[in-house]
Amino acid sequence: MQYELIIFDWDGTLMDSVPRIVSCMQAAALEAEWGELSAAEVEDIIGLGLPEAIAQLCPGILPAQAERLRERYSHHFVTADATPMLFFPGVEAQVARLLSREHQRLAVATGKSRRGLDRVFAETGSGDWFHASRTADETRSKPHPQMLSELLAELEVPVERAVMVGDTEYDLEMARAIGMDRIGVTYGVHAPERLALSRPKWLVHSVDELFVRLYG
Repeated sequence: MQYELIIFDWDGTLMDSVPRIVSCMQAAALEAEWGELSAAEVEDIIGLGLPEAIAQLCPGILPAQAERLRERYSHHFVTADATPMLFFPGVEAQVARLLSREHQRLAVATGKSRRGLDRVFAETGSGDWFHASRTADETRSKPHPQMLSELLAELEVPVERAVMVGDTEYDLEMARAIGMDRIGVTYGVHAPERLALSRPKWLVHSVDELFVRLYG
């Protein structure tokens, strides 16, 4: 089946940004005097909006400390951390190939903020790849399906003609909630067994395998 609309998660699906997210969140937690966070703890919340991620990572955290942690995370991610962030190998060429198909539309549904997504669009020149996008600060955070519903409405695509691609259960569960097909990628943060619980149409283990599925 050729999907009219393909909706991608960003971190861990298109971009290999997980190491930077982890290192920035760990540094921020120490500076906010919350304490040490393991890589596994941080990886578990990737995909959520930042307020939701902090609340899940740091149960019981007070508002002022949460705001300090958020501010320090943003500082590290934008200006202080030099951990490279690149597209997974093959992403750019494969997306270009998808866009050469008639009537093909692409979108992004991400836990990033609008400011953060626009920044990475500008840094990578990838903003023109996508016909629409939604971020966690302009709608409800994953796993609530509101961002998907809004993308379908904006682009006037029925749910049965769309697919969600992501590396976390949050991506797959928001698609499942509205009956949208979903593809789990296992090269991101959540284990295949965890992704399988959301009953994706496919689990794929590489960028090449993902795009073979998307070409139909």
